[in-house]
Amino acid sequence: MKQTILFSILFLPFLVKLQAQDPRFAQFYASPLHVNPAMAGVTSGSARLAVNYRDLYYSLLGSKPFRTISASWDQRFRAVQKDYFAISGSAMRDQAGLANFHLTQFNVGGSYLKQVNGGRYAANEQYLVVGAQMGFAQQSLNWSDLSFSAQFDGNGYFFDPNAPSNEAFDGQSSNPYLDFNAGGLWYAVWDDNKSLYLGGAMHHLNTPSASFTGDDQVRIFRRYTVHGGGELPLTKQLSLMPAFLFMRQGPMMSTTLGANIRYTNREWKELALRTGIWSHVNNRADRGLGLDAVIIAAIFELEKWNLGFSYDITSSGLSASNYSRGAFEMSLTYIRPDRSRSRLICPKL
Repeated sequence: MKQTILFSILFLPFLVKLQAQDPRFAQFYASPLHVNPAMAGVTSGSARLAVNYRDLYYSLLGSKPFRTISASWDQRFRAVQKDYFAISGSAMRDQAGLANFHLTQFNVGGSYLKQVNGGRYAANEQYLVVGAQMGFAQQSLNWSDLSFSAQFDGNGYFFDPNAPSNEAFDGQSSNPYLDFNAGGLWYAVWDDNKSLYLGGAMHHLNTPSASFTGDDQVRIFRRYTVHGGGELPLTKQLSLMPAFLFMRQGPMMSTTLGANIRYTNREWKELALRTGIWSHVNNRADRGLGLDAVIIAAIFELEKWNLGFSYDITSSGLSASNYSRGAFEMSLTYIRPDRSRSRLICPKL
């Protein structure tokens, strides 16, 4: 009961105002369309399917953790000469905590890939990409699972869940709303294991209203994103794949930074293994900017498939309550091979 009351009090302001951070994935490189609409079509194959699952705070909340599930599809087509365009679609379902807060979102989008430099035999390929998304979303919340001060006795020691809350709410679902996102990306590929990319995006361009109380002034903050990464050869079998993701949304900031080591050899053919360590830094009202979690990741490349696992080890003050057990995450990516004679070369993500 104490945990229920505590988490209800802590998260109620965010749920009512709906100005908390968007869901995030530790394996952000495996959820490219969630990071930047301009990532549509930036894949070694002609099409890509990505599925992501994240389970956060199970050790604290039991059967009602923070859970995010997403799926996306993008497909690339030849435009003119060595330019391309891509279409994309994605869906996300986010569940946050004891009050059964849910976000359901669907996006459709497109991108255009413009070649700005190209060498013989696909060496030194450089592209500029612009992309946009239009989405439809709705949020819901079970008010009966929340606790309010009116349900405590006069001394504040005893809680009666059957007592009236004396709160008035318009409904358990927000008004459905349209959402718009846009982004840009530059990338260069010099060799099969040597590449670099840098991008930026802005989500919730129209700052949509998603209030449960009918207050049109309460709007979702725009999310500003900067991200980048690449691949650097170390030996014939090993390469380093560093990457970063910075996001700012209203007063909230977060950065995920780290690298994977990729190993393969000729005998493995289409098989490779990646493993790495990442850090997640964010700002909180009680401590300002600080390290929130250390992330251990492993990715298996199996011909057309990438299967990834990661675990967040909590390093903030919350580690005393959840014994450093943060989040478990899994990703699955299918890349359909490009059978065309002139294939587009893209960086590995």
